[in-house]
Amino acid sequence: MSDKNNFHFVGVCGTAMGSVAAAMKAKGYKVTGSDKNVYPPMSTFLESQGVEISSGYKAEHIPDDADVIVIGNAISRGNPEAEAALDRKLLYVSLPEVLKDIFLRGKRNIVVSGTHGKTTTTSMLAWILESAGKNPSHMIGGIPSNLGKGARFTDSEFTVLEGDEYDTAFFDKRSKFLHYLPEVVIMNNIEFDHADIYDNIDQIKLTFERLLKVVPQNGVAYINGDDPNCRDVAVDAPAPVQRVGLGAMNDIIIEDISYDGELSSFTLTGEKYTVPMSGEFNVRNAAMAVCAALFSGLTPDEIREGLMSFSGIARRQELKGEVNGIKVIDDFAHHPTAIDLAIDALRQRYPSENLWVIFEPRSNTTRRKVFQVQLAEALARADKSVVAGVPDPEKVEESDRLDPRQLVADIAAHGSDSWFIDEVEDIVKHVAAEAKSGDVVAVLSNGGFGGIHQKLLDALEQK
Repeated sequence: MSDKNNFHFVGVCGTAMGSVAAAMKAKGYKVTGSDKNVYPPMSTFLESQGVEISSGYKAEHIPDDADVIVIGNAISRGNPEAEAALDRKLLYVSLPEVLKDIFLRGKRNIVVSGTHGKTTTTSMLAWILESAGKNPSHMIGGIPSNLGKGARFTDSEFTVLEGDEYDTAFFDKRSKFLHYLPEVVIMNNIEFDHADIYDNIDQIKLTFERLLKVVPQNGVAYINGDDPNCRDVAVDAPAPVQRVGLGAMNDIIIEDISYDGELSSFTLTGEKYTVPMSGEFNVRNAAMAVCAALFSGLTPDEIREGLMSFSGIARRQELKGEVNGIKVIDDFAHHPTAIDLAIDALRQRYPSENLWVIFEPRSNTTRRKVFQVQLAEALARADKSVVAGVPDPEKVEESDRLDPRQLVADIAAHGSDSWFIDEVEDIVKHVAAEAKSGDVVAVLSNGGFGGIHQKLLDALEQK
């Protein structure tokens, strides 16, 4: 593929697609792209890099001299440009294939995987390497505050990638992370998720098992040794495996965990580290980042400096504002386990405050009833919770769809106050009227949730 010169990106305004398109332009390739939603900041960024963008999907948007059509993960059959690529017998590839052939081959690639904690761990590790002067490339499914953007590509020997088990493209149903040529794999945990792609946990474990099979002998896999699913998939791994965790059976044991406000400290292989984040799950994330950084040749002092200056990720326990003593927090948590962990961290951070949780069942999995019971158990740990309506409910068969009214009834049965409120504006009115000074309101969603954070802050100002 690297011998081709003209690339056209279908779905170019996605964070990863746009970043790769711009990086390829900088390498001297001719790059064009199209997207249904062409808007800032990605559109202006691409234009500033000299990438020509077409609005909407039309067969004629593909240049006559295009050598390779890069088809984004969100593109499906029926898309006019995907159909044109098929009809014209053009070379079409996925974004992970482009990454592998043009950016990752020959590099020291560190792939961070797992159901939870990928974005945080990847961001920590990329910043630790950056802080130590290694200038790493990175591709992350969030915006790290220190790095300012989710993806960049440099001449460094190191690339840090968030490894997603989601499928690659409509024509390639393998997980994205199988394309990333890992020297190092971090495996934080494995749970059932992505119910639109996988039928059961065994299918998910199989794809993680395949990931470990492409780690070279001179590489290493750091797995959560406290997680039985991680241990299972590593049984026949051909490359070195190091189990990391709290239990005595681990090869690398996380010890002496202590918390001081928003600081969490721990000891790993005799060295003490501190991260400015709260919660045991962030200690685990940090420990994995430390392990990979040590393998990459950094000293404990370099790692300590990077960890202590890490300033977090947008949408992970992010304080959006405080009005009249009421704090509004944004968090990406949507899987029941992630909600549990988020509430744990919030309780540690705000131990005496009344905790509200506003939950939007927006992900492809939480729209379904697969976690009907587990969501109730997790949300009931808040003092008060509000459950929004299922977005685009018609995309899931009613027999398979989450029942938010039943969810609220189940939360109440656990002894916690809960309300089902369908629309964002009505949620804002309810919470603004009921919340009191000293309360913490955490908004949990993997989407924009109708701009609820600012709307809530505005409503509290007018209270």
